[in-house]
Amino acid sequence: MPETAAKIGDVADEAGLRRIHILAWRDLDDVEAGGSEVHADQVARRWAAAGIDVTMRTSHAQGQLPTGMRHGYRVVRRSGRHLVFPDVALSGLLGGIGPRDALLEVWNGMPFFTPLWARGPRVTFIHHVHAQMWRQALTPGLARIGELVELGIAPVLYHRSRILTPSESSRLEIVEHLRIPADRVSAVPNGVDPRFAPGGVRSPHPLVIAVGRLVPHKRIDALLDALAVVREDHPDLEAVIIGDGYERGALESRAHERNMESWVRFTGHVDDDALLDWCRRAWLLVSASSAEGWGMTITEAAACGTPAVVTRIAGHVDAVAEGRSGLLADSPAELAEPISRVLGDHELRQQLGEGAQKYAAQFTWDRTALEILRALADEALLRRR
Repeated sequence: MPETAAKIGDVADEAGLRRIHILAWRDLDDVEAGGSEVHADQVARRWAAAGIDVTMRTSHAQGQLPTGMRHGYRVVRRSGRHLVFPDVALSGLLGGIGPRDALLEVWNGMPFFTPLWARGPRVTFIHHVHAQMWRQALTPGLARIGELVELGIAPVLYHRSRILTPSESSRLEIVEHLRIPADRVSAVPNGVDPRFAPGGVRSPHPLVIAVGRLVPHKRIDALLDALAVVREDHPDLEAVIIGDGYERGALESRAHERNMESWVRFTGHVDDDALLDWCRRAWLLVSASSAEGWGMTITEAAACGTPAVVTRIAGHVDAVAEGRSGLLADSPAELAEPISRVLGDHELRQQLGEGAQKYAAQFTWDRTALEILRALADEALLRRR
């Protein structure tokens, strides 16, 4: 990191970026924090390590103080889960956000409407287009509002904004669905923490893991159906579902109704060391998700030499090098066959595991933080000229 900190510092100095604000929906300490929150933290901590004054503004997090420091940057937690968006926009209009040299906005389904109030250099990071996710997670009325804002109103406001996203496939979705000009959207891949590396001992029997929040678009219900089919070929299969969310109770009930409790385990949230251990022990990482901007857990497991079998969606097609680090299925219903095939073929599994480790090696958080800062610096220098 010292070498990267020096590079970040040079880029920031050249563009005059000493104070950067980050707007994000949730805080890393939120009980529902996921990949987006990890991403923001990894970027912010590297900027702070380079001497940049970083402030991240989010909604309230349960049990956390309104303000605090984390990893060298300041966190300001205000407003409720849904009110944070209009509250930040109003504060911005009234000049209440505070002085800054640049602004990074994380558009997570609902934007902060920065084109209406933010002056100075700014960049918006979109992990993925939510589209059908609104109807999966909200009541029909709220879903229509979400779709109207994301697909109708916001694209008009952000038409000339600089947009970043984790993958080329997500970039294409943004261009198509949000109608942002292609030359204004760039892909900056997520990184992999260096602690994810081979080690430990593989499970003596077939073990698959799924990692993520237990929410509708992750399609854990469909994954359970696929794994039930796989177990017909692999009766000693064990499946571990890592993560928490409001669907956990319903999913556990579904597993109970199908008599899967003896071989399907729900761990809830686990700490970093436990997650690393599961990634090293597993034979495969699996996912039936219907929407992702990347697939952070895919590349984390890959760095441990664990291949993946996942759905062919935007994000996944970039996090997996098909045929080299894992396999893709066109739908959740089609996951069973490739999962069973990899579990039953030691040579194929070893080949994919070696390929996964090599593929993941190219993704670093240092690179992610530097590339996002360069985008902000470009905007700052353009305005100066």
